[in-house]
Amino acid sequence: MKLWDKGYNIDHLIESFTTGKDRELDMDLAPYDVIGSKAHANMLTQIGLISKEENRQLQMALDKILVTIEEGTFEIASGIEDVHSQVELLLTKELGDIGKKIHLGRSRNDQVLVDLRLFFRDKLSHINKTASRLAELLIVVANQHKDVLIPGYTHMQIGMVSSIGMWLSGYAEALIDDIEYNHNSRQVINRNPLGTAAGYGSSIPLDRMQTTEELKFEGLCVNPINAQIGRGKTELIVANGLSTMALTINKLAMDICMFSNENYGFISLPKEYTTGSSIMPHKKNPDVFELIRAKSNSIIALPGQLSIMLSNLPSGYHRDFQLQKELIFPAIKTITELLTLIIHCIPNIVINKTQVYEDKYQYLFSVELVNQYVKEGMSFRDAYKKVGMQIENGTFEAPKDLNHTHIGSLGHLGTEMMLQRLESFK
Repeated sequence: MKLWDKGYNIDHLIESFTTGKDRELDMDLAPYDVIGSKAHANMLTQIGLISKEENRQLQMALDKILVTIEEGTFEIASGIEDVHSQVELLLTKELGDIGKKIHLGRSRNDQVLVDLRLFFRDKLSHINKTASRLAELLIVVANQHKDVLIPGYTHMQIGMVSSIGMWLSGYAEALIDDIEYNHNSRQVINRNPLGTAAGYGSSIPLDRMQTTEELKFEGLCVNPINAQIGRGKTELIVANGLSTMALTINKLAMDICMFSNENYGFISLPKEYTTGSSIMPHKKNPDVFELIRAKSNSIIALPGQLSIMLSNLPSGYHRDFQLQKELIFPAIKTITELLTLIIHCIPNIVINKTQVYEDKYQYLFSVELVNQYVKEGMSFRDAYKKVGMQIENGTFEAPKDLNHTHIGSLGHLGTEMMLQRLESFK
């Protein structure tokens, strides 16, 4: 069955190519297709195009389909083009001509747009909830180890003193920024395209505000052409948010791989979280974080892939848009998986008490010595030069009598503000 069926058969090879992975990916859209259809049927009743009794039967039949989706027994049958065709086929089989009325006043175009926006809206909320759990966890672990000093690096060279608290809470705040980005993206896409049909509206007097309220959209896609232009652009807006969060995940995974290396040794991974070597018996490899790093890279690249697919297309619908689902749907699942994995691992990472006073770290305290001279009355520039000359001529000694508690506690400062920000997005 095809919603556009005109009584002829399409070539098998052409049909297989043009359908692509639609039937597989559309399973994710199934509940939203039913929810959108329920709202559309209610609206058609309100404006008098179907009777209350017809709507009652449609609602009951749609609810039955929704139950099969929730139970995992719903499927798109062989020979059925997509989820929209499957839902309409089930309605028609059960209700006959009444089922055929469900498509009145809409196109598959705005039907897909509604499904996608509802899907992305829910998935962004779920991703943000998972990311919030990770941010809160990072803050907890940061506060537990806020006074454990570690070197901070710039240009991959030893820079200044940092701490486990500063390190982990820094990533917590980065995640909160990403959550805010996704929150704003969700608001941008949370507009109702239903009733814009194929991108040029409908001569039927549809009540678009009713479906907007029922589907809990924040407003309308007012212009039908803009609603259709939004296909692809919506995916790109979502992808940009996923990409920024993936970048945070990527950097954290890289830090964990590096900091657990024997040459750093700031943290250790439980042996249960590592893999071994087939030839080197001592190896405990951080494969899980290497894979997190690699998988997050693919999400970082997602906006570029979608942008290339969208460019040079005029207004209106184009089948090119279909391929975007093959990129963004797996990315949504992947980023959720990566966040969940990190949540599982972080509480069990071992924090090592690094000996920051070892000779190789002595220059970490050069800024502290500069600041000490400044407090004694020397200008910053003269103090900087004095310490620099000590380093050059080999007379520099790391100060042993300075109180570095404030350095270790920097990771704790502001964590309450971070938690308040998180609460504002819930």
